[in-house]
Amino acid sequence: MGTFDQFIEDLDAFVWGPWMLVLLVGTGLFLTVRLKALPWRRIGYALKLVSGKEARTRTAKGDVSSFSALMTASAATIGTGNIIGVATAMYSGGPGALVWMWISALFGMSTKFAECMLAIKYREVNSKGEMAGGPMYTMKNGFRNKKAGMFLGILFAVFATCASFGIGNMTQANSIADSLSNTFYVPDMFTGFILTVLTFIVVVGGIRSISRVSDILVPAMAVLYVFFGLIVIICNIRNLPAGLHDIFVMAFDPKAVGGGILGTIVVSVSNAMRYGIGRGCFSNESGLGSAAITAACSNSEDPVHEGYIFMMDTFFDTIIICTITGLVIACSGMLGGVNAAGLPLKGSELVSYSFSTVLGNAGKYAVSIGIILFAFSTIIGWEYHGEKSLEFLVDSPKAVLVYRVLYSALVFVGATLKLETVWNISDIMNALMAVPNLISLLVLSSVIKEETERYERTIAE
Repeated sequence: MGTFDQFIEDLDAFVWGPWMLVLLVGTGLFLTVRLKALPWRRIGYALKLVSGKEARTRTAKGDVSSFSALMTASAATIGTGNIIGVATAMYSGGPGALVWMWISALFGMSTKFAECMLAIKYREVNSKGEMAGGPMYTMKNGFRNKKAGMFLGILFAVFATCASFGIGNMTQANSIADSLSNTFYVPDMFTGFILTVLTFIVVVGGIRSISRVSDILVPAMAVLYVFFGLIVIICNIRNLPAGLHDIFVMAFDPKAVGGGILGTIVVSVSNAMRYGIGRGCFSNESGLGSAAITAACSNSEDPVHEGYIFMMDTFFDTIIICTITGLVIACSGMLGGVNAAGLPLKGSELVSYSFSTVLGNAGKYAVSIGIILFAFSTIIGWEYHGEKSLEFLVDSPKAVLVYRVLYSALVFVGATLKLETVWNISDIMNALMAVPNLISLLVLSSVIKEETERYERTIAE
């Protein structure tokens, strides 16, 4: 490994180290306490909002309906982290990592509620009459110190634009190409060409085109994945009690299960916490501020109303879909196993083997198709995040068009090249996005509290 590659790898490990995980979960904990756990107490209410007719009705104020905005945000959030990320967490941290993913998601719901609520409150209308919002506009319009707000907003927009090319684009295209090549023997060049064309067709029409695809793709892929996952769990139901026992016990006391050894895996509480929280935050993106960019385009007029709708993005991503992956692995008996070559099962291979315990070879195909759909949804969802971040920096329709063309072209690059360093750089950009966003949440926590209490009074009436 070259000096530069090693430097990037070390920097990635540092920025996603314990301090970042403490900042992410700590901010969620602080907001949960300050809001008196209202995001948790209102989960039922939020589900009613998401499933209600009003969420699907587009009005004059906003670019798309609340449901379409949520599906677009979920398109970017629900990705390879829900499959490969969970497997990585459980391989590196043991089955107990799943508990820490849940914990990070619960506090992450408060974080996403807050960042999306502020995005509605401080959004603007751009020169084309479209909504423009997100953490950068929250900092610009919400901070009393306008210079500090603009500085942090610019930092966030730069990091988000860079992240969109990497974690939202090339790395996802790379996952799709690998999956198609390994499972269906499709050449990378062909995959790259088709992906590039499909991406451009979707993103060239802007948020309304992206949301129309997301409205269909996100619910369909999530339901299919959950359906096949439940089949595997039900067929392996006899192993589920033991799997759940390992999950909960090994989250807090790994030595109570086989001396802390599970097949090829050596487990500790610190590893379970590190990988569970890290992969959980990576999967649901709570605290990164990305979902808030999409939340700002919805037609909701009340910030708190939209906050409740968008916090369900984290709920669906981690509490539902990541849990399905985790339980499939836990009850399959594959965690800690080895493949035909005697190598430890990890990543997508671990998930494939777990599904195959019930579905046979079809399990491998189900996982591959899941990765393909999840990754493509991330590509189109993240395009909007990057586009709006660039618009904050350069308010020019021509620049946006150039971005869409470049974004689509880089899909081909991602599908045809090996991108280990790009993965690490993208990971770093994600972490750097979170820093100004979390600062803004802490600075504006009193505004979050006041708005939430105001909305509670309207519900009580």
